[in-house]
Amino acid sequence: MRQSSMPRKSPAARALTAIRRWITGAPGTYIWLTLLLVTVVVRRLSPEFEQEFLVQRSASVHALTQEPFRVLVSGALRIDDGDWLLYAVLFTVFHATVEHWLGTLRWLAVAATAQFLAPFVGAAVLTWAVHHGHAPQYAEDTLDMGAGYALAGVAAVLTYRIPHPWRALYAFAVLVVHGIPLISGRTFGDLTHFTAVLIGFGCYPLTRGLPRGKTERAAAQ
Repeated sequence: MRQSSMPRKSPAARALTAIRRWITGAPGTYIWLTLLLVTVVVRRLSPEFEQEFLVQRSASVHALTQEPFRVLVSGALRIDDGDWLLYAVLFTVFHATVEHWLGTLRWLAVAATAQFLAPFVGAAVLTWAVHHGHAPQYAEDTLDMGAGYALAGVAAVLTYRIPHPWRALYAFAVLVVHGIPLISGRTFGDLTHFTAVLIGFGCYPLTRGLPRGKTERAAAQ
């Protein structure tokens, strides 16, 4: 019997191949993560840009209604400087996993809906609270916008990827993680993150027809 002349890959080479395939299989996730890194680096290198960026990304109820595109897009690129490595881990665990599972278009639909719809819901609730005396007037002047809304929505939709009986436990954990800050803090950001979770749960129709453990591309074969 003739033995194959192809040399076996070393463990390091196999690991690098697996990492490359994981990253290239979730292009949307890692393009977004790269943009976040670029934003962080440029802000550190240029104090003038940081000041301008802080002005441009500032959000209020008025700005959200008058210039929604600018506010929402700048918010999607907003993280604290020291949080990029944490976001790299979270994006890999949640965003990339869902993008591999649903495919880039369906993943983007979930992420974009959570990222862009949740702030409007939060702003509407905040406006109602201010007008009825449940929140101070100045609360409408600054909104907490960031890339975490999409992350919350994607983490929620991942529930439908989890097999039984762990699915209910995972869904409960997602609700607890985002529900406790809402109960204790009751800020705009807490409300909007919890809204993004509910949006993610509501994206169940996008997961139908995709067997667990297969990507959209594999399911179509």
